[in-house]
Amino acid sequence: MVADMSYATVSNVIDSWEEVRRLKDYEQVVGVTLFTKLFELEPEAKTIFGFDVQADVSTELSKSPRFTKHAKYFIQMIDKALGMLGPDIELLTEILLDLGHKHVGYGVKPEYFPSMGRALIFAVKENLGESFTDETKDAWIEVYGALSYDMIRAQKMKR
Repeated sequence: MVADMSYATVSNVIDSWEEVRRLKDYEQVVGVTLFTKLFELEPEAKTIFGFDVQADVSTELSKSPRFTKHAKYFIQMIDKALGMLGPDIELLTEILLDLGHKHVGYGVKPEYFPSMGRALIFAVKENLGESFTDETKDAWIEVYGALSYDMIRAQKMKR
């Protein structure tokens, strides 16, 4: 599925991601924004990361070094995946399938992927402001959909 994306779509996502990468402490800033939104959309997902489902993101989790570590790590994974779009697309697909298998063991449900996508796009938009256009949003939706499709497919094969 990832291999079916157009050059313009991939280019739009990579260009906007390069803008994100120029932000000060982008891994932490964007990661915390993303996970704050994810936990708002899917509160029970907190347990996957070892947090109490009742924990408040703004008062408890945002002050937790573990929360920040997870947030930064996820952004680093996104960074690596986006860096593989293009010449390493077959390898990326294999990696995503493997990650999908592993995420079953972590308790990640296929239903969480749309919320993660919304949280990722929200975080990118929130941090890019007006430079995040409707065209950019559409490109991110397509790319995230393709990346998550491979992980979801792997999860369903494992179950």
